[in-house]
Amino acid sequence: MRARRTTRGRFRSTAGALSLLVAAVLALPGTGSAAAAEAVTTRATEAATAVETLGIAGTAWAVDQRTGTLRVHADSSVTDADLARLRQVAAHSAGGMTLERQDGRLRTLLSGGDGVYAAGLRCSAGVNVRSGSTYYFVTAGHCTDTTSTWYTTSAQTTAIGPTTSSSFPGDDFGVVRYANTAVPHPGTIGTVDVTGTATAYVGQSVCRRGATTGVRCGVVTALNATVNYGGGEIVYGLIRTNICAEPGDSGGPLYAGDKVIGVLSGGSGNCTTGGTTYCQPIQEVLAVHGLSVY
Repeated sequence: MRARRTTRGRFRSTAGALSLLVAAVLALPGTGSAAAAEAVTTRATEAATAVETLGIAGTAWAVDQRTGTLRVHADSSVTDADLARLRQVAAHSAGGMTLERQDGRLRTLLSGGDGVYAAGLRCSAGVNVRSGSTYYFVTAGHCTDTTSTWYTTSAQTTAIGPTTSSSFPGDDFGVVRYANTAVPHPGTIGTVDVTGTATAYVGQSVCRRGATTGVRCGVVTALNATVNYGGGEIVYGLIRTNICAEPGDSGGPLYAGDKVIGVLSGGSGNCTTGGTTYCQPIQEVLAVHGLSVY
């Protein structure tokens, strides 16, 4: 991670103080079937607030649309003590939250190698876009956040152009302008001709393309997920998938058929044993900057 590294103190308390905090946050509303459904939603929302308040790096959470409960994933870096604090939140949520261990560590996925390059790092170009006659590509914000110029190779002999916008943390997208007319910028993802964008939904069949691991496919498993990468770097509103990824794949496109859905933010696991990935929806960056795919 390479962007605006701030340090946010972790929430520390005695078990008793934490119990009082969570109990106050997770008070149960009424009874009856309608009230029970509302209660689950309320408990899930309030559990999400309590989880974020704990400030535990290596956690990610999203509401399961089928059950209305909050599903919290804790990666391998989360300590037993922090797991105990998360279990307290789950217990006080009275069914509003589930906690699951996740293999590997959550991280943003950048490294040296193929793709698009800057000093000391590699990422993947997401999708080519334009505003009028000016062309850009979208990638991950944790890639562009402290990088001014991008190149086609690690030797940095052929410049692509400058970073023009970056948003990370909170969001995770960046925009790079094609300043070198000798660098081609077709409106494709590999051999797929892009015709537009689409909004993700749970159960949707999707693919991801990255500089390290190529094309990998799977399904969308959650929407509006939050990921705490650590160091104060929390990203909201992400799409969770069961597709693997590895360092260097950051910023690569998530797509369904010929429609772009998002760009890769990060994940856990790998493409040998499997993994989970989180993607920034594409519509936000296009709307913010008045861009369109082509």
